[in-house]
Amino acid sequence: MFKYDQQKAPLYEALERFRRQRVVPFDVPGHKRGRGNPELAQLLGDKCVGLDVNSMKPLDNLCHPISVIYEAEKLAADAFGAEHSFFMVGGTTSSVQSMILSVCKANDKIILPRNVHKSVINALVLCGAIPVYVNPEVNNHIGISLGIKNSQLEQAIKQNPDAVAVFVNNPTYYGVCSDIKTIVKIAHEHNMKVLVDEAHGTHFYFGEKLPVSAMEAGADMSAVSMHKSGGSLTQSSLLLINKGVNADHVRQIINLTQTTSASYLLMSSLDISRRNLALRGEESFKKVINMAEYARSEINDIGGYYAYGKDLIDGGSVFDFDTTKLSVFTRDIGLAGIEVYDLLRDEYDIQIEFGDIGNILAYISIGDRIQDIERLVGALADIKRLYQKDHTKMFSREYLTPEVVATPQQAFYAEKESLPIDEAKGRICSEFVMCYPPGIPILAPGERITDDVIDYIKYAKEKGCSMQGTEDTAVERLNVLK
Repeated sequence: MFKYDQQKAPLYEALERFRRQRVVPFDVPGHKRGRGNPELAQLLGDKCVGLDVNSMKPLDNLCHPISVIYEAEKLAADAFGAEHSFFMVGGTTSSVQSMILSVCKANDKIILPRNVHKSVINALVLCGAIPVYVNPEVNNHIGISLGIKNSQLEQAIKQNPDAVAVFVNNPTYYGVCSDIKTIVKIAHEHNMKVLVDEAHGTHFYFGEKLPVSAMEAGADMSAVSMHKSGGSLTQSSLLLINKGVNADHVRQIINLTQTTSASYLLMSSLDISRRNLALRGEESFKKVINMAEYARSEINDIGGYYAYGKDLIDGGSVFDFDTTKLSVFTRDIGLAGIEVYDLLRDEYDIQIEFGDIGNILAYISIGDRIQDIERLVGALADIKRLYQKDHTKMFSREYLTPEVVATPQQAFYAEKESLPIDEAKGRICSEFVMCYPPGIPILAPGERITDDVIDYIKYAKEKGCSMQGTEDTAVERLNVLK
């Protein structure tokens, strides 16, 4: 019988034992504990490069774990209230795609909001599933897309009773949460799996005053970005599954695309971070909530900005709100979010998570300090005083409802041609166009290019958003179906 001791970190402890053995390496990686690449060792430190090792019997293998990785994954499942967990070293992108590939095959329907991360639509390109979009409502003041309403889901299921799954963003990048418990109940009543992109909700599992987690709500699978609010190394993630999901099948799906050379630095960071959250998470996130609420109050006192929170809750499109998210609407001071983002970085040496057309997000988590919050608030007050201007004629929406003509896979692999953006009006896009972050496509393969879309792309470029997804890196041309 496996003993669940959350004070243990079996994978990390195995790595430490291995390091002390001073084994002579005649395997990969070729830098041989840093000796072959002194500059790398100087950058990362001897201990770090010494733990950058290959799979071997004492350290288990992520593709088929039977010892220390298996134990570490069991402990993670226990900490998160899941039936099973998988360590993912391809970021939450690989977790999201593995969820979809586990339940969808070609021509299966999946119900989802259109404001999903690009990894979701990429998965549909790979497997050929057909998206049934539930277009989210938009808050007309701050312009952001909201959550899934239960009535919208019921209508989509009524029109598509053959759908195999429902996909939910919970929370959104901005902190908006849907009524995930009721969504699970509705979907399960119609024999549909529920998949949750919980990339920004790691902390939901470790806080009393936070929205319900996907596993607690009864969702079938959830993708959790441990490297975001959980504190592990960038690119490390968890895939959680609940009772009733075949873990062995999911492992096979994961192994279709995940590397056979998994980084032990990433995996051990998951192990250590899980232990940290299990032992200290609730206390840590209580502090995070308090810091975020303090920052929200101080920013709103400046005037002009709107740091939104639980005041958005309406019981429908905004069923709950993640109070750790410091999302701030900036357009009323005449500046796009991306402009405030640039000013904070270039003039005040403050790096926030992202800025888009009308909002910024300052990501607050377990590593932040109150003095850093004070510095951010002071900088925002300064920016308003120095750079405020007229806000008329500014774009007001982050989300444009798309006109879907073809499935992502059909459009992505179809015969195509490249046109200047202005000549692409009315044509069907065969690639992605998005601002990154947050990575929600403005256009996805299979969607019609409209005047509104063209205007939005031009405006986002003009304001300095990082545009991605197109074959043309300058985003002056679009690939369209012939």
